[in-house]
Amino acid sequence: MDADTTNATARSVDTLAVHAGREDLAALGLHAPPIDLSTTYPSYDSRAEAARIDAFAATGEAPEGPPVYGRLGNPTVARFETALARLEDTEAAVAFASGMAALSAVLLAQHATGLRHVVAVRPLYGCSDHLLTAGLLGSEVTWADPEGVAAAIRPDTALVMVESPANPTLAEVDLAALAEACGTVPLLVDNTFATPVLQRPVHSGARLVLHSATKYLGGHGDVLGGVVACDEAFARRLRQIRFATGGVLHPLAGYLLLRGLSTLPVRVRAASASAASLAARLAADPRVLRVHYPKLGGAMVAFETRTDPHEVIARVRLITPAVSLGSVDSLIQHPASISHRIVPEDDRASAGVSERLLRMSVGLEDTEDLWRDLDQALDGERVRPTRLLEQGVQVPDRAEFADA
Repeated sequence: MDADTTNATARSVDTLAVHAGREDLAALGLHAPPIDLSTTYPSYDSRAEAARIDAFAATGEAPEGPPVYGRLGNPTVARFETALARLEDTEAAVAFASGMAALSAVLLAQHATGLRHVVAVRPLYGCSDHLLTAGLLGSEVTWADPEGVAAAIRPDTALVMVESPANPTLAEVDLAALAEACGTVPLLVDNTFATPVLQRPVHSGARLVLHSATKYLGGHGDVLGGVVACDEAFARRLRQIRFATGGVLHPLAGYLLLRGLSTLPVRVRAASASAASLAARLAADPRVLRVHYPKLGGAMVAFETRTDPHEVIARVRLITPAVSLGSVDSLIQHPASISHRIVPEDDRASAGVSERLLRMSVGLEDTEDLWRDLDQALDGERVRPTRLLEQGVQVPDRAEFADA
């Protein structure tokens, strides 16, 4: 499919979400995208097939003509990749079995060129932090504040990585300023929380855009996936890594993700409206110490409680206490115990991930119903200020509402 066709006639994210990746369906006599579950495909011309495989091995360019093998590419997954690239306004996108598989592929692609150093800004998703810090793929990481990124870059720096809004504090970074500080080093932005509905990082100078597609892109808590939106040159390298390592996205997952994209703008905007309302109420609630909600908006809210956050987790009834985010139903979790447990305690604290912080992914339920559930959960342990002081907790006169 011609990557310029839809962009030339419809640039709205809302329209692209519905139509991108589906442009050829009418000519095929179809309305819904087909699911191709084949792992292999017949080829009676072995010489021609060998030439196509050689060409892919040399360049990473997706082979023209019929598919070859499921690990090299799949038509259903390709539709999702086309759609996501158009939503992020990049030349290409390459999908993987999970967000972590996608990040691993980016690192391996850069390592293959001799670049193993990464400059990263905390906080990141806990497993991303761990992958970099533990050196599991041979990476060396320098953690820096956004203002210190330029000074941290070395000749062997492979990329600069940031998540904005960040997981779980929702801290925001000026992506344009950061991209300028990177110079010629690629900036990778984890855009999982914002989605292309709220921001397109390439418009601010990012070269690589990472998504845990498991979250908002799928949107229903029933599919695992990851994807990197980028230029075609980098996409070719990622395809080669994917073929060699096998971190492929299953075709059924590709179908579910493509379907999820069609409602992405509606879901994100509806959930964001509820999240903003809940954030304001939490900020005015004396049982809450601090609220984090980004200026960009979005469906994620983080807040620190005066009472035991574990008691809040235990008392919710409508909101589901579970990891992950971006589903149609609301989820809440304690990052220091779950998503960021793998990050050393001192590093968590320095990144603003306190022991009292709760992260909530707001879904599509009625806002009043969600507030009633939060209200009763927060009210479960009425702790007097004197008891809080005995526990060493600072009790301000009123809640602070932080634009994280």
